[in-house]
Amino acid sequence: MQTRSKILDDISQLMTNAMGVAQGAKTEAETAMKSLIDRWLADRDFVSREEFDAVRAMAQKAREENEALSARLAALEAAAADGKATKKK
Repeated sequence: MQTRSKILDDISQLMTNAMGVAQGAKTEAETAMKSLIDRWLADRDFVSREEFDAVRAMAQKAREENEALSARLAALEAAAADGKATKKK
């Protein structure tokens, strides 16, 4: 009976060690994959989220300024057209 318990203890220890090795291999594989993906992304010149948001904000501001200038130009053109119409009368 003592031998059987020793065999089970050895098998249990072997399985525990195997799980530790598997966990280490998993961690190493994840680290290697993350490193590979980081290098691939860096080679592609993708922009970061912060850079994208900054450029988007600049574009929105430029769009708003363009709309304001267009409205101002339309008002000036209307005023100039009214001035010409008044002179002709």
